[in-house]
Amino acid sequence: MPFSTLSEIKDRLDAGEATAVAVAKIYLDRIAAFNGDLNAFVDINPAHVLEQAEASDAYRAKHGARALEGLPIAVKDIFCTQDGPTQCCSNILKDFHAPYDAHVITRLKEAGAVLVGKTNMDEFAMGSSTETSAFGPCRNPWDIERIPGGSSGGSASAVAAALTPAALGTDTGGSIRQPASVCGITGLKPTYGRVSRRGIIAFASSLDQAGPMTRSVKDAAMIAAAISGHDSMDSTSVPDAPAIDWLGACDKTDMKGLRIGKPKEYFVDGMDTGVRAAMDTALAECEALGAEIVDISLPHTDAAVAAYYVIAPSEASANLSRYDAVRFGHRCDNPDDLTDMYTRSRDEGFGTEVKRRILTGTFALSSGYYDAYYIKAQQVRTLIRQDFIDAFKTIDVIATPTSPVTAFKLGEKTDDPLTMYLSDIFTIALNLAGLPGLSQPCGFVDGLPVGLQWIAPAWREDQILNAASAYESATDWVKAPVNFGGET
Repeated sequence: MPFSTLSEIKDRLDAGEATAVAVAKIYLDRIAAFNGDLNAFVDINPAHVLEQAEASDAYRAKHGARALEGLPIAVKDIFCTQDGPTQCCSNILKDFHAPYDAHVITRLKEAGAVLVGKTNMDEFAMGSSTETSAFGPCRNPWDIERIPGGSSGGSASAVAAALTPAALGTDTGGSIRQPASVCGITGLKPTYGRVSRRGIIAFASSLDQAGPMTRSVKDAAMIAAAISGHDSMDSTSVPDAPAIDWLGACDKTDMKGLRIGKPKEYFVDGMDTGVRAAMDTALAECEALGAEIVDISLPHTDAAVAAYYVIAPSEASANLSRYDAVRFGHRCDNPDDLTDMYTRSRDEGFGTEVKRRILTGTFALSSGYYDAYYIKAQQVRTLIRQDFIDAFKTIDVIATPTSPVTAFKLGEKTDDPLTMYLSDIFTIALNLAGLPGLSQPCGFVDGLPVGLQWIAPAWREDQILNAASAYESATDWVKAPVNFGGET
């Protein structure tokens, strides 16, 4: 069972072949056995997990099953939860306990899910490798000397190693899709505004979006269906977002009539040759399924990374200003005065990468530079969004590599932040444009997974689910789980 998909576990629970308690024990045993090697979970309370599972079994016996009844789901350490710490893998929030649940956590509980624990992440979601965590780096189960991607690396590693069948992540510039790619799982970033951001510790408010990380496309749709919907307490949650049939969108087994855009800017020199070969093979499979591949251009793609690394740090600078050691957060010992308390507390509490982005953002927002940097970056963002709007006039979906490379070695890029930032070169534009994206496995290079990224117009997650489901049904990549720990 450990390497089963969420939908397979649901079928067994619904048929009475297993109980939520039995399922929870299987994953708790794997976490106990293998989390020490991976550092995928940073907080787990086995007794509380079993309490939830027992309550789920009791609910099923009395009322029947809800959408996610008894299914174990881990959550990134960025989601506020009442029962347990929410630390964003930062020393400045060490041992912080939120007074309320994030909206998506409430949705999962209402759907009957069993929340397994908190997963490792880059501090405040700032990173592409889960090496900036205050709890130490997470490791990739395909090769524990390599990174699991970031910032949702703990969620990706846990799902890939079958420590949980599914997890929640957040995606600000690729933080669901890039780790899904390098860990060989499926990750879905919904349209901005589809899922409430209330209770998600903010990194960049105009970019952050929560989404599922799973073993299959259908599993991602199951969770997305449960967590999506308007939240009147979140001003960025869209009240009239077009509804879609999440599970019905996963029934496609062919691509007849589908027009797939292949942007020339995403197939460039510098991409790993193995990744390029895997993409060429994947697109050939799509053609065999009936799709038409259309060459397109997204001309402002080369400006996406620069625009993102002005906008995201600027919003981070504003959001993280609240961590002042007065209301909550780490406070230094024996401050000389108020200024000393502010400066030393923030210096001790934040890690290097977070400090770097706060300083970058503060500079971009400062007097005399705001127009030159922040406003210009927002103008570029508009151009990038328009590129996608124009492209979707003639195509249905876009297919690209998720990452230009496979998982790199731990420590390989920590001293070169600019190179690290380029890990998200193929994912950032979607966040700037607010579009939905999905990464799914499409091959291997030297035993390491490669991800295929699907992009659709805003609110058309059904179109990427159609394409991804058809591709998944025609290939065996989702059935090739990492041999980490074996079956139990």
